[in-house]
Amino acid sequence: MVKKSKKEKKGKGAEKTAAKMEKKVSKRSKREEEDLEALIAEFQQLDSKKMQVMETTCPPPSARLNASLSTHPERDELILFGGEFFNGKKTCLYNDLFFYNTKKNTWVKVDVPNPPPPRCAHQAVVVAQGGGQLWLFGGEFASPDGEQFYHYKDLWVLHLNPLKWEQIKAPGAPSGRSGHRMVLCKRQLLLFGGFHESRDYIYYNDVHSFSLDLFSWSRLTPSGSGPCPRSACLMSPTPDHSGVIIYGGYSKSRAKKDVDKGTIHADMFLLKREGKDDQEKWAWSRVSPAGVKPPPRSGFSGGVCVGVAGRALMFGGVCDDEDEETLEGEFYSDLYLYDVTKNRWYPAQLKGTKSERKKRRRGKKGEEGDHTEDNTEENASPQEPTEIVKEIVTEDGTVMTIREVVPVARAEPESDEEEDEDEGEEEGAAAAALIEPCGRSNAMVSVKGGRLFLYGGMFEVGDRQVTLSDLYSLDLHKMDKWDVLQEIDPKAQEWLEDWSDEEGDDDDEDDGDEEARGGESEEESEEDETEGEEEGDHPCVQAGESLEEYQCRTESYWVKQARANMGPEAKDKKVQKVGVAMAKVFYEEH
Repeated sequence: MVKKSKKEKKGKGAEKTAAKMEKKVSKRSKREEEDLEALIAEFQQLDSKKMQVMETTCPPPSARLNASLSTHPERDELILFGGEFFNGKKTCLYNDLFFYNTKKNTWVKVDVPNPPPPRCAHQAVVVAQGGGQLWLFGGEFASPDGEQFYHYKDLWVLHLNPLKWEQIKAPGAPSGRSGHRMVLCKRQLLLFGGFHESRDYIYYNDVHSFSLDLFSWSRLTPSGSGPCPRSACLMSPTPDHSGVIIYGGYSKSRAKKDVDKGTIHADMFLLKREGKDDQEKWAWSRVSPAGVKPPPRSGFSGGVCVGVAGRALMFGGVCDDEDEETLEGEFYSDLYLYDVTKNRWYPAQLKGTKSERKKRRRGKKGEEGDHTEDNTEENASPQEPTEIVKEIVTEDGTVMTIREVVPVARAEPESDEEEDEDEGEEEGAAAAALIEPCGRSNAMVSVKGGRLFLYGGMFEVGDRQVTLSDLYSLDLHKMDKWDVLQEIDPKAQEWLEDWSDEEGDDDDEDDGDEEARGGESEEESEEDETEGEEEGDHPCVQAGESLEEYQCRTESYWVKQARANMGPEAKDKKVQKVGVAMAKVFYEEH
């Protein structure tokens, strides 16, 4: 009889511990999930009233993070689904569907009957078969106060031609989770990791496969030592689709009683398939990449550079410096590429436009003619990265300072013939700044036609979370500059206080006194700004606007209406709930 090694025993023990924790999580969160299931059922009932596909040309989607941004397999389009938004008081989850035309820079909102319920932190994978399909699994739904979570374990497919949502009920599905990763690997969807969080939490490192031929799930049992449980990692298929690369991720553990400690992972693994299709086996192996590795971070956005040397990419993220009392994060705006074939990381550096490179060369020639050895700070400064500081005044009067980095552009040797071209160009034409998106986490990225598209995400200013709705693109062949397709919308940056902390607050009484004196309160100011969009007595419902979007946009107005009806003695929580209900009724009637 062969004795089990210590590693095998340890692995079995970890599996038992994970199984016990999962059972514990399931029991404690069952009641909370039942409450959220009822709320989700209400959304599905509203969606069931949609009987036909409706396409509406629309402005860009609202600010959000943790949505999915996928490439259409046949058209010059990106597909945006779901996501979340938090305004300091309320969490909004979306299940809206948008198509972005990469050639025309236009958005279309598409209402398809019977969509998946609202969610974020899900995974979506595009498959070219059957006219194009978008496969979607899991994700999470949160209560409006952000205190309760429901984790989906459903599988959906959006048929792209013709447009139709279909829920696939296949046996053996993974447990409910969010923050997992899923990619296409030949004729199967591979799913790894994720987490489930309610009062307790559990992180996963299991691997599941969904067959696109058999429409069935199976759990893989790879040999070797794989990654520890984690979520939000980078998962990329190898060029020959014989396996996948796993990099980084995040997990949380309870170091002390009621004290959670987050861990940022920076290790890398290869999951490789061996053997024939009918007798396939999978094996984990650790990877030690060369090159310039990204600094550790979480919340980065990952993707695959389709048609660009088969590289994987990661953008941005945040590194939290946390102790028992404070949590501060450094948000990144850098881009890294990983070459699977060479097993090497590369930091992506912008080269600058052609005219800008000529200007640098002309400046370099002038420096070569100067034989002085005095290297002043003025001469050295152009070689250092600089920052452009923007101040944006939001709708509620808050001033946000956003720093955009102007990186050092790499000088590239070119022929004398190219240097002599367009010598008569004005110097101002060569002075265009190389602007990068501001640092952020949980943004959406996708690659189409050799271009990287970046949408939304979030960063923090003090205790305030700023959710973004800007859109950038970068040519991955030229690597010259980021193109700003859509700037940050200051009107979308309303930030409200948490109503759970407002009950009995003296500030509320002061606001009431100010209103009684005829002064203009903060809520009145917000209402006045909303009245410009109103038709009649109440804020109108805009074309193509979902219920969640309408409630977020008009929340302060409806809460004030509820307060007027319920009187000053009513508790803030009840007033808030009534305001939400009033907004819902008005939305459904209009």
